[in-house]
Amino acid sequence: MRVLLIEDDVQIGQSLLRALKDADFSVDWVRDGLAGRHALTDTGYTVVLLDLGLPGMGGIELLKSLRTAGIAVPVLILTARDDLDSRVEGLDVGADDYLLKPFAVPELLARIRAVIRRKAGYASSRLGDDAFNLDLDKRMLTCNGVSTVLSAREFTLMLAFLERPGTILSREQLEDRLYGWGKEVESNALDVLIHSVRKKFGASVIRNVRGLGWTVMLGDTGSGPAS
Repeated sequence: MRVLLIEDDVQIGQSLLRALKDADFSVDWVRDGLAGRHALTDTGYTVVLLDLGLPGMGGIELLKSLRTAGIAVPVLILTARDDLDSRVEGLDVGADDYLLKPFAVPELLARIRAVIRRKAGYASSRLGDDAFNLDLDKRMLTCNGVSTVLSAREFTLMLAFLERPGTILSREQLEDRLYGWGKEVESNALDVLIHSVRKKFGASVIRNVRGLGWTVMLGDTGSGPAS
């Protein structure tokens, strides 16, 4: 999953960067509100981690501007402000959750999973249906009677599809979700990744829509793994 971290404290930012990368997230880190607002012209983020006390543009102002512009990416506020008014204001202007510093990394990861599944409209940690689903906690995809733990990039790919089943996602949209800033991306990297998932779960698990991109349809995943 691709995360935007907006945090001006260098020590906290470096610690979060390491922890998120250890959890196989692709992370872009900016240290002021204006840079965060500019970064969010890119729609490829799964979640935003937002500090409130930012230089340039405060976290609340940044959040208001995102929601006014119709940018619906989930936002998890990370802040030392523990007063009730700050919490209420953050949630009222569009935050999806609020976590007080200091916090434990496992709780942060659990809250990220929670906002992702709420955005996709699911109450449990599994996106999809009984026959075809992605377990956010275990990073396991179940399809055609096969259940397999996915690599970090396979997981991000299938998360993009199962957040909005039936939606056609272009190459650019998928690459935005998969790769952070400054990453060297081979021209066929996405094709190789899709082939890897198809080999495990069947050629029809990810369907090509000629000239437009790819899609995943619940209840229509064809036969078993490709040979």
